[in-house]
Amino acid sequence: MNHPSQESTAVTVAEPVAKQENQSSLAGRRLRLASFNIQTGIHTASYRQYITRGWQHFLPTNKRVHNLDRIGNLLRGFDIVGLQEVEGGGRRSDYIVQTEYLAHRAGFSFWHNHINRRIGNHALHSNGIISRLQPSSIKEHNLPGLPGRGALVVRFGDKRMSLVVCIIHLALGRRGRMRQIGFISDLIGHLPCVVLMGDLNCEPNTPEMNHLVTNTQLCDPVADLKTFPSWRPQRKIDHILVTPDLHADNIRVLNFTCSDHLPVAIDITLPNNLHLVA
Repeated sequence: MNHPSQESTAVTVAEPVAKQENQSSLAGRRLRLASFNIQTGIHTASYRQYITRGWQHFLPTNKRVHNLDRIGNLLRGFDIVGLQEVEGGGRRSDYIVQTEYLAHRAGFSFWHNHINRRIGNHALHSNGIISRLQPSSIKEHNLPGLPGRGALVVRFGDKRMSLVVCIIHLALGRRGRMRQIGFISDLIGHLPCVVLMGDLNCEPNTPEMNHLVTNTQLCDPVADLKTFPSWRPQRKIDHILVTPDLHADNIRVLNFTCSDHLPVAIDITLPNNLHLVA
């Protein structure tokens, strides 16, 4: 797959892993979605390990592939997965594009990796998507603020009526997040069928989250599911938000300690007038 520039550029999706034989309309169908900050495949179980295992952010290790295999096995039960803190093929992961690896491991038909920040050929910080549905378009966006934060906007269906999935990883500072959420709100606020997922680095009822739900049609189905740190969750900073046209249920945090974040998952039912093809 050729990776386009990080400008707002529509691209042809993805790498087929297995050809879809039986095509059928997905109108009214239930889809299983998940979002996971995988910390480039590093297993963290305490704050102390940020120091003792910090070298894994810079050097390759066989443990990373083992952790990716665990993550891939977990993701088999989903239809669309948004990934954050993915390594895009740098030296520290032995040049493995982790989004592609997880797509193959979990048996997904399509994947796309969006590199947000490059540190030579050593580290390629990325967001990614793996999907069993074939997207009709993908746009990559650089978010405002310090370099290295991006949004991946994936459309399923045609422009008349489509499902849009937006995957983001926001800044650590509130000022940067406010600028980035303003950008995202302008980007997707007018769209009727949207799922926004990712590591937003802020909790519900903060100024930036209030700005997001006020200036878009998105709502947060559950406000009290803690995701960070994974070994003793105290904060909800990983979110999946949806627009009202998408019926959402079975919202949950998965008890899967691998990264320093826990994955979040949701089931949505597509409206009857939204015709996608699997």
